Amino acid sequence: MNEELPEGFTTTDPNNPSSSGTGTSGKPSDAEKAKELQRQAILEQAMTPEAMARLSRIKLVKAEKAKAVESMIVSMVLQRTLPARLTEGKLIELLEGLGAQTGPSGASRIQIQRKKYAFDDEDDDDNDDDLL
Repeated sequence: MNEELPEGFTTTDPNNPSSSGTGTSGKPSDAEKAKELQRQAILEQAMTPEAMARLSRIKLVKAEKAKAVESMIVSMVLQRTLPARLTEGKLIELLEGLGAQTGPSGASRIQIQRKKYAFDDEDDDDNDDDLL
């Protein structure tokens, strides 16, 4: 796996100016990794699997908003203000509250769209003509 990199490519993270390509800064990355693992463990204990799945889908689209919600949840757990495990519904309420705090701009608003299936129709009739 130790392939030689083409010219102009480095193994450093361009977003992290403190990292250097010499590989001498191994301790901070281990500490950051341990901190992230601890944070993930706190989130897994504090949230239901459905809420974790929703947060991971949000993280794909709006990483900064998901990070803010994760920080909020972790701080609630550490301050012991979270009475029970966070369900998907409570997560939605947190997201809506966070959206209201950031402002009424439509760009930062998360919309929850439910899939509609053919059997979810409002018709009360029992014939299946509308499914064809």
